Amino acid sequence: MRISRHAAGLAIALLPSAAAAETLTVYAPDYFASEWGPGPAIEAAFEAECGCDLEYVTGDVLPRLLLEGERTRADVAIGLYSDVTKKARESGLFAPHGQDNAALDLPVAWEDDTFLPFDWSYMAFVYDNTRLDEPPASFDELLAMPDDTRIVIQDPRTSESGLALLLWVKALYADEAGAAWEQLEPKIVTVTKGWSEAYGLFTDGEADMVLSFTTSPAYHIVVEEDETKSAAIFEEGHYLYVELAAMLESTDQPELAREFMAFILDPAFQQIIPEGNWSYPSALPPEEWPDVFRELPRPETGIFLQEDEAAVLRDEAIEEWRGALSR
Repeated sequence: MRISRHAAGLAIALLPSAAAAETLTVYAPDYFASEWGPGPAIEAAFEAECGCDLEYVTGDVLPRLLLEGERTRADVAIGLYSDVTKKARESGLFAPHGQDNAALDLPVAWEDDTFLPFDWSYMAFVYDNTRLDEPPASFDELLAMPDDTRIVIQDPRTSESGLALLLWVKALYADEAGAAWEQLEPKIVTVTKGWSEAYGLFTDGEADMVLSFTTSPAYHIVVEEDETKSAAIFEEGHYLYVELAAMLESTDQPELAREFMAFILDPAFQQIIPEGNWSYPSALPPEEWPDVFRELPRPETGIFLQEDEAAVLRDEAIEEWRGALSR
């Protein structure tokens, strides 16, 4: 039986009003909450458990939080990364996550009680294996490649991956890092503000290699059925890139925020990460990863800087990079 719009409206008006669902506000990078990122699936899975409304606010997470301070309306921040935890911690904006780090499955021991990893990968130079027959097997070999090799990297002042590259170079070459950049500089065709622009130039054929992650080829294999993209694996080791979440001290939804932090370690969240964020999940053992991730080449050695080390090296590394690229 059809009901007129007037009658339907009257019937709805006579029903008791339902209590509004509680809202969890999560600050996240643009990529995370985009339709191709893991955010929408994570939102749906968490809302099914909590009976709440998860709302993403996107942009540059840490700069926004530092600007807003205790006035922020964020309950949780996601998409922070390990090289900025010192700066984030010293802000006093974040509360202990309350989770058991023993549930994590990472290449390094994780003891931080504030910043909780949700995924990880290794930095790498990705190349087209139909155009580059002999990829470098070490960072030294990368530096020794012909100067007409075209490489795209990201700006360390605006990009997390760009900063990770600087710290990778600094960890490998120490006082000779400036000389290493002078060798690499002729091969760098452009420096982009962020990862997406750099990777787009590479997939458009504008570069032979791009700074990305060892897990990046999985996207091409799964989504495009394209196995022409590979990560060059270096014998000296690769820089470990860990992405993090944290709850805000000022949250007005502490129970809901803690529930979300616990959800990060839940298989319902973790199983979204590999083919949602194209990274390794932080709390799933390798035998539970999708086949493509278990089959990807991985370096034997990971390079990871504790936050104090990264903070000490950052400014010097940026100056060495700027000096080499300005010549």
